[in-house]
Amino acid sequence: MGKKILVQRRGRGTSQFRAASHKKKGSVKYRKIAKIEYSGIITGVVKDFVHDPGRGAPVAEVLFEDGLKKIILPSEGIRVGQTIEYGSEATIRLGNTMPLQAIPDGAPVFNIELTPGDGGRLIRSSGGYATILGRDKGKLTLQLPSGEMKEIPQRCRATIGVVAGGGRTEKPFVKAGVKHHLMKAKGHYWPKVRGVAMNPVSHPHGGGAHQGPPRSTTVSRNAQPGRKVGLIAARRSGRRKGKK
Repeated sequence: MGKKILVQRRGRGTSQFRAASHKKKGSVKYRKIAKIEYSGIITGVVKDFVHDPGRGAPVAEVLFEDGLKKIILPSEGIRVGQTIEYGSEATIRLGNTMPLQAIPDGAPVFNIELTPGDGGRLIRSSGGYATILGRDKGKLTLQLPSGEMKEIPQRCRATIGVVAGGGRTEKPFVKAGVKHHLMKAKGHYWPKVRGVAMNPVSHPHGGGAHQGPPRSTTVSRNAQPGRKVGLIAARRSGRRKGKK
């Protein structure tokens, strides 16, 4: 009687391969959309900055004037005790949130909604921001960090500035243990071992006198769990005819 190979164990979704979501501080979304956000202003005070496991950027705890406590994605440059503003009449200042239609062209923005009221979907990692290029017919054109241009409805909300925690990726890990704890918090599979480096009982590509797949790596779309690795349902494989 054998045992389940690693790729089968991962697919079961047990706690060993799952992100520790119970440690997270909560959902980082905007307030539920209200009329005041399009016709007025509501303020809040930054109470604290906290680390959220598995997230690259820090999060801020904010107490709004109506008594609502909320976790938000902060901008670089804001501090504890600072007042932030929500609404179309908010001041054009770092950390303030308003509909895109109220933000001038050329301003950096982050945590951008794709549809009004979804709470923020784009540009949420540390140091990220998009640039407003122009607007036309109820839509606004943004340049994303990748260079891609994207059109967003002008009623969608965004925060002015750059996501806090920029420069995080420039710091070296130095020790494997540091990388281990990062990947554990995110639930990522790490370290990732090549299948050809494993034993044949651990992976379909394992075994042999040298490191190389012992058989074709093309598998059926309906292959059984554990065998479904490699080129899944490939339409073609190998070198094209007439090409070196």
